Amino acid sequence: MKGLFIDASPALAATLDAQPRPAGIEVDLNLAAQVEPETLPGLLAGYDFALNDHSFMPTEVMRHCQGLRHVIFLGTGARSYMNPEALAELGITVHIIKGYGDRAVAEHAFALMFAAARGLAAMDRAMRAGTWRRTEGPELAGKTVGLMGYGGIGREMAMLCRAIGMRVLVWSRTPRPEPGITFVELDTLLEQSQFLSLHLLLDDSTRGILSAERLARLPEGAILVNTARGDLVDEAAMIEALKSGRLGHAALDVFALEPLPAGHPLTGLDNVTLSAHSAFRTPEASANLMRQALEIAGRLG
Repeated sequence: MKGLFIDASPALAATLDAQPRPAGIEVDLNLAAQVEPETLPGLLAGYDFALNDHSFMPTEVMRHCQGLRHVIFLGTGARSYMNPEALAELGITVHIIKGYGDRAVAEHAFALMFAAARGLAAMDRAMRAGTWRRTEGPELAGKTVGLMGYGGIGREMAMLCRAIGMRVLVWSRTPRPEPGITFVELDTLLEQSQFLSLHLLLDDSTRGILSAERLARLPEGAILVNTARGDLVDEAAMIEALKSGRLGHAALDVFALEPLPAGHPLTGLDNVTLSAHSAFRTPEASANLMRQALEIAGRLG
């Protein structure tokens, strides 16, 4: 079986090279920040499978990728870049990788929550501009954090929040009662969460789940953290809530459109902390990711 890593960054390429290959598996590297969709048929000619980090794979383009039978998406968010069901009809199976970076993403969400609460990004921007700005923000101990979703990342986030004395509420479509965690209905979660952190997969049932109406249920001045998927949130409604101050702060690693365009409204708001879809980018998580990708490839033959 022969595969191509279509959009390998130097760091991920090096991590992949450090992993042992399963017997009979070859993986070539295409070092590229992003692959233009129209180039995919030529790029993937002669390959059985593709590793995809973050490149779009439109169905109509993939129809012309003769011989390709598998796409191993490096993460869980394949639906943001392709239609797995439509590709399956073309004979191309999409594989996703879960759990490789649960701790990494939770730690990033935790860091964003702290940064938002204490205004670290605003102070940093001001000081770089020559202004001595001092912000005030709440201590997190004793505050209520609501988690939307309770998979591997949500569980890690709950553990971190409990460790500093936060009250943890969870809404999940599949509740699994655990000591120290209180599962509640979604409306209750929204109404009581001083901090809200999103940990849901994106699918048809969760797209836009944090609508304008649900954002309005949050306590005034609440802080929103999103390290899951941008399309879980009604972005326009979130921006309006931030402008009015009804939503106190948004700490975001993911966006409806990525990369975030220059001049995007979020970049002009003082009560926003931004990171570039990097919550899962740790050496430890990358090694887990590449190892699991190769394990999937090894099972394809």
